[in-house]
Amino acid sequence: MKEAGIGRIVFTQEQIQKQVSEMAQALSRDYAGKNPILIGILKGSFYFMSDLTRYMTIPVSIDFLSIGVYPEVTKKTGIVRFNKELDLSITGRHVLLVEDIVGTGLTLSYICQHMEAFKPASLKICTLLDNPSERLLAINIDYRCFIMPDVFLVGYGLDYEQRYRNLPYIAAYQPEKQD
Repeated sequence: MKEAGIGRIVFTQEQIQKQVSEMAQALSRDYAGKNPILIGILKGSFYFMSDLTRYMTIPVSIDFLSIGVYPEVTKKTGIVRFNKELDLSITGRHVLLVEDIVGTGLTLSYICQHMEAFKPASLKICTLLDNPSERLLAINIDYRCFIMPDVFLVGYGLDYEQRYRNLPYIAAYQPEKQD
């Protein structure tokens, strides 16, 4: 039984696992012999990155970044902050940023600019969902599993007010009607 607020299933658990497995195969080929560092952007990428790395057939290092907002400031200025920085050095390493959704590109561009300061050998982007219709900045997405439909999605790491991340599928979210 689906929870209240959950609409139609957009990507089934089987579809997600098939795409993630195929992505892992491509990454294993492209990064063979490169000892890459995969950096997940928390919290949304957690499930995607976990499954992705389990399907990969090459050695990888894993780290996480967490981005936050300044309440009442971010909406006006767009300023974000790093809540969790990297534990591993990326200097001279092949880095793959792993995201749940790429929308406007603003936050991801900020993250990439920050990462470039550490002089990685390469820096590429892998996302579960790409929403090019929202893009405000031209940003190169190197690997994507799905193009996102124009609906609010939850599940498989995606949330609404920190709920629904643990769903094994991705579904449209429909807010409950208030009487």
